[in-house]
Amino acid sequence: MKKIINGVQCWITYPKDFDESKKYPLVIMLNGAGSRGNDITIVQDSTILQYQNTHDDFPFVVLSPLCEENTWFDMFERLKGFVEQSLELPFVDKSHVYLTGASMGGYASWQMLMSLPDVFAAAMICCGGGMYWNAGRIKTPVWAFHGRKDPTVYVEETEKMIKAVKSYGIETRETYYDDVAHNCWLGAYTTKEVYEWFLAHEKI
Repeated sequence: MKKIINGVQCWITYPKDFDESKKYPLVIMLNGAGSRGNDITIVQDSTILQYQNTHDDFPFVVLSPLCEENTWFDMFERLKGFVEQSLELPFVDKSHVYLTGASMGGYASWQMLMSLPDVFAAAMICCGGGMYWNAGRIKTPVWAFHGRKDPTVYVEETEKMIKAVKSYGIETRETYYDDVAHNCWLGAYTTKEVYEWFLAHEKI
């Protein structure tokens, strides 16, 4: 269903047998450039939501905000407020809040980990990149995915970020697909182990 948080349109989906009186882990999903605009229905086609729709045991609430500007960075302060206000939803377990993003959303995810270093229990980022020289601000375990044949965001972007984060002693995981171009998210979001890895991390 559609929801507006801090002036940002988002699509919210719930686990099976959702009970608003209970607490649930939350995934915030930042989509890529192909999901920009003003039509909230465009985010409903994301791979993570397709996975959720076909797996009754998927335990997460998923918030998918809509990028209404040219890039997430053009509305980044609003997006930060969106994340902060999302934590106040009554059914959110604040110790199990996770961030993920693909492509343009991957870049925004790396930046969000630097801007809000104390919010997320873990993050999974697909074919993104960021300011690796500022990686010392990141405190969140990260699992990064990338296709080695990606012509849009070069795999070196992920490699540099992971190397930098790892140098500060933060837990990292990397998955590289040798024969995949830009759409590494198709494999990442259908990997059950990713969601198990999320739940294994708790923000104290």
